Amino acid sequence: MTIQISKLKDGKVTFQGMIETVRDKKNIQFVILKDFSGKIQVTVDKTKYPEVGEIFSHLLTGASVTVTGELVKSEYVKMGGQEVLCDGVVVTSTAEVYPIGPESNIDQRIDYRWIDLRQEKNLLMFKVQTLFTKALRDFLEQRDFIEIHSPKLIATASESGADVFEVKYFDGKAYLAQSPQFYKQMAMASGFGRIFECGPVFRAEKSHSRKHATEFTGFDLEFTGIESYEDVMHLEEEMIAYALQEVRNKYGEEIKEVFNVDVVVPELPFPRIKLKDLYDELEKRYGYKIPDSEKDDLSTEAEKMCEQYCKEVYNHEFIFVTDFGAKKRAFYHMRKDGIPQGYDLIWKGVEITTGAQREHRYEILKQQAKEKGLDRDVEFYLQFFKYGCMPHGGFGIGVDRMTMNLLNVSSIKEAMFIFRGPDRLNP
Repeated sequence: MTIQISKLKDGKVTFQGMIETVRDKKNIQFVILKDFSGKIQVTVDKTKYPEVGEIFSHLLTGASVTVTGELVKSEYVKMGGQEVLCDGVVVTSTAEVYPIGPESNIDQRIDYRWIDLRQEKNLLMFKVQTLFTKALRDFLEQRDFIEIHSPKLIATASESGADVFEVKYFDGKAYLAQSPQFYKQMAMASGFGRIFECGPVFRAEKSHSRKHATEFTGFDLEFTGIESYEDVMHLEEEMIAYALQEVRNKYGEEIKEVFNVDVVVPELPFPRIKLKDLYDELEKRYGYKIPDSEKDDLSTEAEKMCEQYCKEVYNHEFIFVTDFGAKKRAFYHMRKDGIPQGYDLIWKGVEITTGAQREHRYEILKQQAKEKGLDRDVEFYLQFFKYGCMPHGGFGIGVDRMTMNLLNVSSIKEAMFIFRGPDRLNP
């Protein structure tokens, strides 16, 4: 096994890499090789090793090689102050001319996503995402949460009235899960107490907005021992602040250099505002009005305006919006005086979380499902609460939206390993 580029030490080395550039001079050649860990300059003396120079001169960006040589320090090399004086090369794969470049539009680049991902910024993006989700896990494990893996093939057609994907299932049909919500709550009824899950989520929505996808990664959790949805918000704000601190510590400078973004660790607590009060503020400050018939939910435009409002009023990037109308919230949200006990968390003008205290009392839950015409569809789910269940709540974070917002990329298409949307099933 050859060593990673970032771990090469002075002296004789053998390592593998992918060609980024080849710069040919009359008697010397400069080759930039990279792997997932970093880059290094390889220098070839063509008068001493003409056969090596000949091989490199015929290779294009993307070709891979195994190189042998001497790693030395060099004050003239900007890339880490070191270079490999190459004395041998073996070609492990050739490459054709790239069909796309960084200037290509995102849909063209997704057609060749495996090439697009070779950009330095994309590798950094997924290193950041890896650390971010690890930090979420670490935070929860320190608080005695356990991880579950719920099924994505389900028998019921709906959780909250939204569209689902139907699939053939032997002689019958099944549906792709919109979220692990039902099974998270089953874990609460099972006495697990504190659980989380990170996995795929499917939404059959024909939306082409910058924040929507038909398949994305959700980070969900649920826990008992709460007195209100304030406990849920408190845990989430602490968890997000912890994760962003971890990202800033390790990648803050690199993110600034590559994406020109400052990773801001938010102060606690996050601002909180009722939906009605938010609309009043947006009208007073920016002249934004919305019809009374739509005031039970947060409009996309109002969501975007939250970014400016948060900065001006709170000097903050996050805001919890509460007190939505019952018609716009899921049937399993607990209600108090008719008001759903839940929230949306908005970050930089994008909703990244819906959370709530859940209704755990069987008869009330059954009635709320019936109000939305879902009682038959969710009959199996209602069974979880017939035999007792502790008060509980939870939320789900869109990992891809978090990544999009964290690095300020233009669209969720840029923030996903491979995007899935109404018009996209390949590669």
